[in-house]
Amino acid sequence: MTNEACPKPNSIPAGATNGSNPDQAANSVVISGGFNTDPQDHGRPVVLIAAALGVPTEVFREAFRGVTPAGLDSGPSSEQAQKNKSALLKVLAPYGITNERLDEVSNYYRYNGRKSETWQKTQATATAIVTNGIVTGVTITNPGAGYSSNPTITVTGPNGTFTATATLAYTKDFKTNGSISAITIN
Repeated sequence: MTNEACPKPNSIPAGATNGSNPDQAANSVVISGGFNTDPQDHGRPVVLIAAALGVPTEVFREAFRGVTPAGLDSGPSSEQAQKNKSALLKVLAPYGITNERLDEVSNYYRYNGRKSETWQKTQATATAIVTNGIVTGVTITNPGAGYSSNPTITVTGPNGTFTATATLAYTKDFKTNGSISAITIN
């Protein structure tokens, strides 16, 4: 959790800290968005899929170029599903990706554009660190998971409202893939 000083004027009594004073109720960290995908990926969380497979994003995109996706109203025929799997594994197998792991990751990050359903995700939460009436940093209380793009982070404290930047972590573990590993005050 990166904490960076924010040089803003002091506007509450010195010594008040986040959570220990009723005046602190106005302190908040709002994390919104962060579930956008690259337009070339047509709504699929390719950055998350690639990380879960342990391959660079561009490698998975290359593998997916050989796939013929099913339409929004139906799934692929069994023949088409086999062709798609073969195309994916042709590119991914040299990276040690097995059919079983590809199925596990694909099922976890399943995208259903017809129903506007997205992949599994957990919203992150954080609190402001207030020292002597100034927001000096942010503590991540839940790093979340499933972020495919940087979320918007707005921090409100006794010295005003400002933005912060998240650093995202991409891992093979579904519980931590696309989680916030640090928040830096801008």
